[in-house]
Amino acid sequence: AFDKTVAKDKSLAVGFFQRGFVHLQLEMYEEALSDYQLAFSHLRQNPFIDYKQLGLRHILYAWEVLYSTAAAQCRLQRWQEARATLDKAAVWRPEGRTAILALALQRVQDRLFLEPMQVPPGEFFRPRKKEVEQLDSKDFLGKPKVISSIIPNDEYIGFEPLRPQKQGFYEPRADALR
Repeated sequence: AFDKTVAKDKSLAVGFFQRGFVHLQLEMYEEALSDYQLAFSHLRQNPFIDYKQLGLRHILYAWEVLYSTAAAQCRLQRWQEARATLDKAAVWRPEGRTAILALALQRVQDRLFLEPMQVPPGEFFRPRKKEVEQLDSKDFLGKPKVISSIIPNDEYIGFEPLRPQKQGFYEPRADALR
């Protein structure tokens, strides 16, 4: 499902973030690392992306993505990279999260695995009802109409600018008015 999601929206950072978590659970560590790196790049230098407008009650923070990247690097035994990533996460963290990253740095120094961050279980994209109701197809062009001329001898088909008028040419025939 996440593969289909990120195929449809190649810049959906939370999709890559969630797929990275699934890859870690499946012990596909290289794929998880790649997904976390893609998620961070799709944040486009923003400290967070609030997905509430799209129907997911979650805010994806850059420091959480970097923390999970470090968790994947730990599983790959890349301890120095994990430490550097956590140092980078410390730059992106909000003020009240210093204890989490300090504990994570200690765990990396002791060569212990980190548990990755994840979107809270049970959170799904659920667009608001008023947004879904607007997805009904709308007919912007209207119903097609056949337009014919009641002018006798008028065989022109198509559109053109105004034609010069001829005397008597535009008089309707008696049978056309019936």
